[in-house]
Amino acid sequence: MTGSPSHRDAWKPLLDDLAGRRTASRAMGGPAKLARYGAAGRLNARARIRALLDPDSFDELGTLAGGAESPADAFVAGSGRIAGRTVFVGAEDFTVQGGSIGASAAAKRARLARLAGQERAPLVMILEGAGHRATNALQGHTASPNDLQAIAELAGRVPTIAIVVGPSAGHGALTAPLSDFVVMVEGSGALFTAGPPLVAAATGEQVDKQTLGGSAVHCALSGVAHNAVTDDAAALALARRYLSYLPSNAWQRPPYAGAEQGNADTAPRSTDALLDLIPPDARRPYDMRAVLDTVFDAKSVLEIQPKYGASVLTAFARLGGHAVAVLANQPSVRAGTIDADAAAKSARFLDVCGAFHLPVVFLADNPGVLAGTASEKAGILRASARMFAAQHRLRVPKLHVTLRKAFGFGSSVMAMNPFDAQTVSYAFPGVTLGGIPAAAGAATAKQDDATRARLVANEASGPWRSANALSYDDVVEPAELRNVLLAGLARAGERLTGPVEPITHTGYLP
Repeated sequence: MTGSPSHRDAWKPLLDDLAGRRTASRAMGGPAKLARYGAAGRLNARARIRALLDPDSFDELGTLAGGAESPADAFVAGSGRIAGRTVFVGAEDFTVQGGSIGASAAAKRARLARLAGQERAPLVMILEGAGHRATNALQGHTASPNDLQAIAELAGRVPTIAIVVGPSAGHGALTAPLSDFVVMVEGSGALFTAGPPLVAAATGEQVDKQTLGGSAVHCALSGVAHNAVTDDAAALALARRYLSYLPSNAWQRPPYAGAEQGNADTAPRSTDALLDLIPPDARRPYDMRAVLDTVFDAKSVLEIQPKYGASVLTAFARLGGHAVAVLANQPSVRAGTIDADAAAKSARFLDVCGAFHLPVVFLADNPGVLAGTASEKAGILRASARMFAAQHRLRVPKLHVTLRKAFGFGSSVMAMNPFDAQTVSYAFPGVTLGGIPAAAGAATAKQDDATRARLVANEASGPWRSANALSYDDVVEPAELRNVLLAGLARAGERLTGPVEPITHTGYLP
């Protein structure tokens, strides 16, 4: 009211105190530590968040957690926007107590993950920390919800990403396998249940961080992580790109990227170049990546987990502006034979794609699942059964094309079986099909020469007999591939619009 006394002077010490506390918290480990950390060209926790999010969009929570001795309690967290859409983000701060998880940070992590579910927005966790702080044991234990419980409940509801920029151990490292997508920075990112000192104490094994759990281990061998990149900036950019193919939550459909969004390659066009890329002789290899680049919208293919289970390609792409998933055999790796790693990778990928309503394009070119003692010991039967069940229970449009060959269970796991909810099912001319390759099967069964000849001739008959029996909707030319896939999406047009909700399944994968 006019003439009323001002209370500004009374507020000033309180506001000055708040400003001082905020400044101290945002100083992280202090100038000296930050300078040493940045000397190698690495971004600190707050710089990573700024690089990930749209400019000036970060809204922090728990700024004052941890007090003066542990700024932000070594975990910077809050919400912001990526391409205008809300996301939640948390970054472990290695300059404060090695990024370890104190009591306040544990509460903040749980709060962040619960907010992501509550507000139906993606969660991005940037990992570089030592796991639970050793001094937590001195504070006693209070049973309370934790972030791992909350992240587990986000599965299939909102996209989750873990970006591993440094060594991450114990509780923090478990964030990665619970996430939909895991990016690791080569040479610095590492994941392990316990770091080298604890490994040495427990087992006597002497090992360095990268050998124990670097990107070479987890992106190529264990399958815990998906993609490896060269530096922090590339990891953050990849996370932004990954989210561009997905809805913010399972109550929405994937975002459309048409001409108005700058995608100039949405129209039908010939893929005549495939005649140069794909040899009709099924025994000759070729690179399926070149096929994907030719068929899908220009520069839209994002391969997921390229170094693990490499005989199968899993990718996001755009087709006529629509975000789609692609599962394709890779004939340049063991002729496209599906091993246990490839099957496990595929099943997990299909589950994520189905949860977020991406149509799936299956491009089959394989001689079956991998045979042999090593493959059986690796569990190929269960892994391939899991892959088959994952594709069978998809409720999104499925578009299948057999390019050259599909034998035995290698056809079923690639969604070739007729009347298994495919929207379209096509084959190129000249494909070879069968339970097993005819010559080998005839020899194994000890068939006479005449029967062997008939079996080989039947296999060589291409897709015509299958097309006659409607095992395929049609036989198409390679030059038509993009256009028949676009027509398949149009056929499923009613399923690409309208309300959706999280997918629930009865039963479980093998």
